[in-house]
Amino acid sequence: MKYTTLPNTHLKISKLCLGTMTWGEQNSETEAHQQLDLAVEKGINFIDCAEMYPVPANPKTQGRTETYIGNWLGKKKNRANLILASKIAGPNRNMNHIREPLDFSKQSLENAIDNSLKRLQTDYIDLYQLHWPERSTNIFGKRDYQHKTLTEWQDNFAETLNNLEYLVEKGKIRHIGLSNETPYGVMRFIEESRNRKLKIATVQNPFNLLNRKDEIGLSEILYRENIGYMAYSPLAFGMLTGKYLHGTANKNSRINLFTQYNRYSGNTAIEATKKYNAIANKHNMSFTQMALAFILQKKFVTTPIIGATTIEQLSENIESITIALSNEILKEIETVHKQIPNPAP
Repeated sequence: MKYTTLPNTHLKISKLCLGTMTWGEQNSETEAHQQLDLAVEKGINFIDCAEMYPVPANPKTQGRTETYIGNWLGKKKNRANLILASKIAGPNRNMNHIREPLDFSKQSLENAIDNSLKRLQTDYIDLYQLHWPERSTNIFGKRDYQHKTLTEWQDNFAETLNNLEYLVEKGKIRHIGLSNETPYGVMRFIEESRNRKLKIATVQNPFNLLNRKDEIGLSEILYRENIGYMAYSPLAFGMLTGKYLHGTANKNSRINLFTQYNRYSGNTAIEATKKYNAIANKHNMSFTQMALAFILQKKFVTTPIIGATTIEQLSENIESITIALSNEILKEIETVHKQIPNPAP
């Protein structure tokens, strides 16, 4: 395994982060613990979860993922060796079963963190992230921003930082991050934190061969402001494994189970996927590992978040850490990207 330091922290993290959002829905607790065992055995020490997990959001399963992790931590007694990240849900996603209101007020943040700490069986979370913005903006597959003049949201970046600082002072969280955030939101948080001790450590956004939009406006901010980048959906809901092209995906795969997850299944995205798959085949590579290695070689990416529903998938994902793509392969990838840029933002 390779390691790096999470920006604006002293946390040494593995270059691969273990994603967990299938645990409690597609994966049983036994399977979740097997994945944790394998990940730790292979050197992964960074685990990402969220209060809303597993997906899709469901009042009957909400919180199971953190509970599974907490039960494993309780058995292994290895909390001090791991970096735990979790997230508080924001509004506008039909998840009022979690709490009302869904916002980043002091009361909501403390309620969320206390519940997560209880489920995780720990007294602190290393990286606590805002799962998506309170305001309405173009995230979750929306290509263009459409401004809504009639909106309840008012600028509260400073207030949100005050509330997060309160949790840091109480020792419940150590560092903070953003998720599903735009360049505007990232910069507003950065500006509000200029004269504070509390700094934004990370942004967790989707990034993969079919969705490289953050290279356009966000990557410069990450470089210049020393912000870490956690790339989620690095395999585009499994599209970049090739299993949907070849018809080898089992009936319990995410896209087959939950047809609403069609972000990476449009005609243009499939066309691009075929071209990227052809590159992997040409160079006798695993398509999965090529897709992950591409992300690992992006200098602004701190860590991709790898998730899997089987041990075999997880093993293949982890082995991507040993892959280095040649300049020839990178040029071929860029050729496809120029032909079909960001077909699934």
